[in-house]
Amino acid sequence: MNANKKTIVVKLGTSVLTSGTTKLDRAQMLEIVRQCAMLHKQGHPIIVVTSGAIAAGKEHLNMPDIEPTVANKQMLAAVGQGQLIREWENLFKIYGLHVGQMLLTRADLGDKGRFLNARDTLNTLLKHRIIPLINENDAVATREIKVGDNDNLSALVALLADADQLILLTDQQGLFTADPRNNPDAKLITEVTEITDAIHNLAGGSVGGLGTGGMATKIESATVANRAGIEVVIASGQRKDVIIDAVNGMSVGTRFVSENNRLEARKNWIFAGSRSAGVLVVDQGAEKAILNDGSSLLAKGILSIESHFLRGYVVSVNNQRGKEIARGIVRYKSADIEKIKGQHSDKIEEILGYEHGTVVIHRDDLVIL
Repeated sequence: MNANKKTIVVKLGTSVLTSGTTKLDRAQMLEIVRQCAMLHKQGHPIIVVTSGAIAAGKEHLNMPDIEPTVANKQMLAAVGQGQLIREWENLFKIYGLHVGQMLLTRADLGDKGRFLNARDTLNTLLKHRIIPLINENDAVATREIKVGDNDNLSALVALLADADQLILLTDQQGLFTADPRNNPDAKLITEVTEITDAIHNLAGGSVGGLGTGGMATKIESATVANRAGIEVVIASGQRKDVIIDAVNGMSVGTRFVSENNRLEARKNWIFAGSRSAGVLVVDQGAEKAILNDGSSLLAKGILSIESHFLRGYVVSVNNQRGKEIARGIVRYKSADIEKIKGQHSDKIEEILGYEHGTVVIHRDDLVIL
């Protein structure tokens, strides 16, 4: 067993699995499996987030030109997911490895109990040296509970697994200074130490007909993962030994280096369940205390509340300019916070007739953004 083992999440876009065609490229998939098997043998826990269910469904049903309605996509995903997993199972079996399927939605990651259950399942698969194969549950997911693309899903899976590295394989070599498809002077950016607005602006959209992601969603994914202290690599799935080289620290594609400390398990859940139930707007004093002094959020610093939510829900903490500075679990419901906002902590019990503590969001339940 490798003493320096890393937990690695490998995300595979549809364009990688089909090599830009309308069908799964089994030879390409086998090459990916070979690399994963080699790293697995060295002791690295490997998790695969795989796109391609809709493409597999189209191929199996011989429906390449079906109208792309939501119902048709869900039908194709329902048919194709089984075909896709069967292909992976057969290929990993060549190397004597077992696979386990996990289909997730935003709802599985936004509810604390379901998040912990998913984490337990994932950790148990890894404990028994089984390769988890993860995809969004497209056959049943609605807009309200969808993550929407496997780039962002893979970042949430990386948080779920407390991974060391997230490798996003695509049909591009990485992030460029301009769009290389129409600008011959575009240069590959080999390393990013801070994801700024300028980096976000470099990302374009998806040009493939089968995938749902583009470079923009990969930058979003890298942002989420980097905040949690996870290194991210965006690279071409067609490059020889791309996964092995990325894990071994070689210059491959674009590497997003994270200087952040790992989030604690509870904060991982807050961050993963990123759809907030509401917003608390705070004054400058509270903003400074949260960002600079490591403080909890007190009722005194709250100016206003947006939306209705219950105690225990995840909400956003915004400054007066409308920027989200943190996210956390509230100890009071919105109706109670409306009554105690702007008040000193020792007045809470007097105002409400009870109290759940002297803070609205405790520092241990607060993730700084």
